Amino acid sequence: MNDKVCPWWLGYLLASPIRTLAQNPEKILRPYIKVGDTTLDVGSAMGFFTLPMARLVGERGRVVCVDLQEKMINGLRRRASRGGLMDRMDLRVCTPASLNIDDLAGTIDFALAFAVVHEVPDAKRFLSEIYVSLNKGGVLLFSEPTGHVTEETFGETLSIASSIGFRIAEKPGIRRSHSALLVKE
Repeated sequence: MNDKVCPWWLGYLLASPIRTLAQNPEKILRPYIKVGDTTLDVGSAMGFFTLPMARLVGERGRVVCVDLQEKMINGLRRRASRGGLMDRMDLRVCTPASLNIDDLAGTIDFALAFAVVHEVPDAKRFLSEIYVSLNKGGVLLFSEPTGHVTEETFGETLSIASSIGFRIAEKPGIRRSHSALLVKE
C-alpha cells in the first residue's frame, strides 16, 4: 500500500458529521447530481460523500463506490445499510494498479475524486480510468486538500487531466480545497 494512503481507522473521523461544518457534501454535490444519475465515488472511504450521493441520485440512480481499503468499504457498507441506501450502491475494492471499473466504460454521469489523487501512485492512469468510465458530457469533480497539495501540484494534475481529454469547466470554491469540475467532451 502506498505510504501516503489515509489509514483505514481515520475513516471514522473523515465520516464525522462535524466535518459538514467545513464541507457540506449535499451543498457541494447538489449542482452536479440529478435523480437517476449513475455516479462514481473514487476513494469513497466510509461514505462522507457517498451517502449524500445516494440520496441525491434517488431510487432510480446508482452510486459505484471504490476504495483501496476493504475496511473502508466494510465501514461504508454498515453505514449505508443503516441508512437504507444499499440498494443503490455497488461497493468495490480496487488495487493500486487499477480502479477495477473497466465494466463501467461510458456509463457514469458524475464522478467524484475528493482528496484522493495525491494518494495514488500514477495520476495519469487514475484519471484515464475515470475518463473512460464517463459518458460524453459526464463530469468529474476533482478536489484536493490545501494542507496536502500545493497550488502548483494541483495545476500539474490539471495539466495531466487536460492531456487525457478533460476540459476544465469551472473551479468551484470548496473550502480548504483546490477544486475543478472536469468535463468529458
